[in-house]
Amino acid sequence: MKKIALVEDDSDLYALLKYNLEKEGFALVGTQTGKGAIELCRRERPDLILLDIMLPDSDGLDICKGIRAHPELAHIPVIFLTARASETDRIVGLELGANDYIVKPFFIRELIARIKIQFRGQQNSSRSMKVGGLELDRSSCRVRLHGSTLSLTATEFRLLEFLMSRPGVVFSREQLLDAVWGHDRAVTDRTVDVYILRLRQKIEPDTQNPTFIRSVRGFGYSFNDNVAEQEHTGAVAS
Repeated sequence: MKKIALVEDDSDLYALLKYNLEKEGFALVGTQTGKGAIELCRRERPDLILLDIMLPDSDGLDICKGIRAHPELAHIPVIFLTARASETDRIVGLELGANDYIVKPFFIRELIARIKIQFRGQQNSSRSMKVGGLELDRSSCRVRLHGSTLSLTATEFRLLEFLMSRPGVVFSREQLLDAVWGHDRAVTDRTVDVYILRLRQKIEPDTQNPTFIRSVRGFGYSFNDNVAEQEHTGAVAS
């Protein structure tokens, strides 16, 4: 079941959207203020965000910028729902990273159709990822290397999932701590290095020359999705 986060201050519209989206089979979480919207999304990890621009305590454009700047949320589709109808408003909204821009009033069926368009491209890739013999399955929370199941802790799995789903992007240790461990944590930057080492011991045939998880000196870590199958023929670690 896909989860949608709704940030909308109009009580009547909020209730109408909640009823129709849940009737359509979506799970809905939301807030009627902008304050705490980003934290809500970080906690709930929605598959899509419906975001009003003119909120009583916040600007939806600023919230969208915050979502796109957050390493844990940047990949989530955002659809603006707004009364701002000018061409300039549309352009600004899309340039800030929104995936779609819907002007009020709108037809509920049209909104649902546009939501499904955003999900359509995710269907083939949302369940599993495979690179160079390394396969991560979100539905079963399992990782395999050349067909053999690896024994990963929950934190190791979340860290690998986060990196694999954003290939080529370099993340600092602080960004990885926020994304994997969350803000309520009693761990340090060194914790990231320890878990990266543990992952490398399980997925890399040569931990001294890693190819999946690369270190970027002075910055952090990045996942390399350009790994040939034949490069990984080493033994599988447990």
